[in-house]
Amino acid sequence: MFFASDNTGPAHPRVIEALTRANEGHAMPYGDDAIMKALAARIREVFEAPEAVVHMVTTGTAANSLILATLATPWQTVFCTPEAHIHEDECNAPEFFTGGAKLTLVPGLNAKMQPDALHRAIEAEETRGVHGPQRGPVSITNITERGTIYSPDEQKALADTARRYDLPVHLDGARLANAIARLNCTPAEITWKSGIDAVSLGGTKNGLLGAEAVIFFDPANSWEFELRRKRAGHLPSKNRYLAVQMLAHLENGLWLECARQANSAAARLARGLKQITDVSLLFEPEANMIFAKFPRATHQRLHAAGAQYYVWEGSLEGEDPQEMLTARLVCDWSVRDEDITRFLTLAQGS
Repeated sequence: MFFASDNTGPAHPRVIEALTRANEGHAMPYGDDAIMKALAARIREVFEAPEAVVHMVTTGTAANSLILATLATPWQTVFCTPEAHIHEDECNAPEFFTGGAKLTLVPGLNAKMQPDALHRAIEAEETRGVHGPQRGPVSITNITERGTIYSPDEQKALADTARRYDLPVHLDGARLANAIARLNCTPAEITWKSGIDAVSLGGTKNGLLGAEAVIFFDPANSWEFELRRKRAGHLPSKNRYLAVQMLAHLENGLWLECARQANSAAARLARGLKQITDVSLLFEPEANMIFAKFPRATHQRLHAAGAQYYVWEGSLEGEDPQEMLTARLVCDWSVRDEDITRFLTLAQGS
């Protein structure tokens, strides 16, 4: 019963097979290999973006931070929600890699930034001349850190707001495949067609060993990113082992197949939780992430039985067995039906 994170799941067998094939013989280093060239061509095809440039890194933190460092100057501020991964979970890496650009938190609804709030936040900056931060990139996340999804139209509304101030837009796409699978839209519609300039395309949470693609839709950003990636120690020498994972991911729609499996597992888990009297969901799950409240005694029973998930709000230790604590439950592509059934049975107290 592994629901702690989609980082806990195994790599997909087709990815492992691709890695084995890539391990034969020799290949040029640092991205100058045939597999990387094939991946770049494939991403341009999938995203309908013939001018896009593609780079590989091993972590989402590196992808997000190096993109923002390329798009922002040290004296600017990056606009994001309070729940954004770049704010909550990256140990100030964006501030570090940008050389000091700050983050301005824009209040959202269910972790989704709203155009009016973004407008007000942008207007509040560049009001103090040399004494205050200058306006910088807008960063949004799809799916959000609370499991909610922006539609292409919602993203475009935010991008249009940013464009009025000539600000670029970054998309943290650690779980972008889950959003695309749920929305049944095209990758182009949820990225550059809705005003996105750069994407960190996640793979690690969706069946890869550890590979993230950085996509710039404007090739003018490519060289600076290359320099920043090298300077930061994130240029992989044996790049083909990252590129082949992402290429296998995109072949025959495997990335969306894995995302649909994760979304379907979360939907089944959510349906079961809704049938339990003392369980309430904080948000309507839209992809593969659930936030649910239930009594401490239920949490303790589940953890004692081996369930792995994070108690998001509250402490597992406490005197009141009926105190409501919040769980974050995340499904990856490999979650089994029998584990969902067992979790629900234990949550019901059976």
